[in-house]
Amino acid sequence: MFTKREIKSREDIQILVDQFYQRVQENELLGPIFNEVIQDRWPQHLEKMYSFWETALLEKKSYSGRPFPPHAKLNLRQEHFDTWLRIWHQTLMENFEGELAEEAKWRADKMAVMFISKIDYYRQNNATPLL
Repeated sequence: MFTKREIKSREDIQILVDQFYQRVQENELLGPIFNEVIQDRWPQHLEKMYSFWETALLEKKSYSGRPFPPHAKLNLRQEHFDTWLRIWHQTLMENFEGELAEEAKWRADKMAVMFISKIDYYRQNNATPLL
């Protein structure tokens, strides 16, 4: 029987991120978008995501960057973020438990709301985000 674990290390984050993005790549809505943008740079993207979530959850400063700008020009809608969140929550629930697993859900929820709000703002105002 598989036992869920708590998120305690970068290795745990790697498991989460790897399983999540495998599902994203296979998803009929998200896969084509991610695969077109990332192309053959998946190892670099995954490494960046490991660092992002390590910084966010474990408070180890390994990520520097701005997560929104790469998403700003994509033709993303609410359904994309809903699907992204569903896959994220499912991956977490299947593999992890505890305080940091709950925080990972919460942070992803807040990030999705912020991203779609900003994307909608830029579209409605015919504006371009600072990159």
